[in-house]
Amino acid sequence: MLRIIANYWSGRHRCPSIDELMIKTGRSKKGIYRVLEVLAKEEYIEWSPTVPQVMLVIDPYERDAPIRWAQPTRTQTQYFND
Repeated sequence: MLRIIANYWSGRHRCPSIDELMIKTGRSKKGIYRVLEVLAKEEYIEWSPTVPQVMLVIDPYERDAPIRWAQPTRTQTQYFND
């Protein structure tokens, strides 16, 4: 859901509505609120349940995500002159 919010923010210059998040994720409104509370608690976004339509993205990338684009080792790379 963090990626959806960040993409809306960067592409459309606005935060997605709760209804848009429900459509994009397939979650219920209660599930959306739970995820938003966790993202706010972990300081990925600024959000308050009293004003649910206002979100501010602080950190658009997961902090503990593994790096998937690591360089392959020499044995994994095939060259034309090998």
